[in-house]
Amino acid sequence: MKTITLLVPVLAVAALAGCTKLTAENYNRLKPGMSYEEVRAILGKPDSCSDLLAARNCTWGNEQRSINVSFVGDQAVLFQSDNIR
Repeated sequence: MKTITLLVPVLAVAALAGCTKLTAENYNRLKPGMSYEEVRAILGKPDSCSDLLAARNCTWGNEQRSINVSFVGDQAVLFQSDNIR
């Protein structure tokens, strides 16, 4: 019983670590012209977005590891990543 009690938290942490969508594979799936909803389907909900006129800039992640996508007229036009593997 003690082994199971210790195993459950270890498996939960391992599962959560593997659930990130901030991967090089997902970054490489992003293409110019994709809509915000198409990008969101790949990366999930962004951590932050800012809107200015017809432009939207969204960031997934944090200062250490992130993917940034710029949209104009709901189409992705620029991609940037930091520390994505």
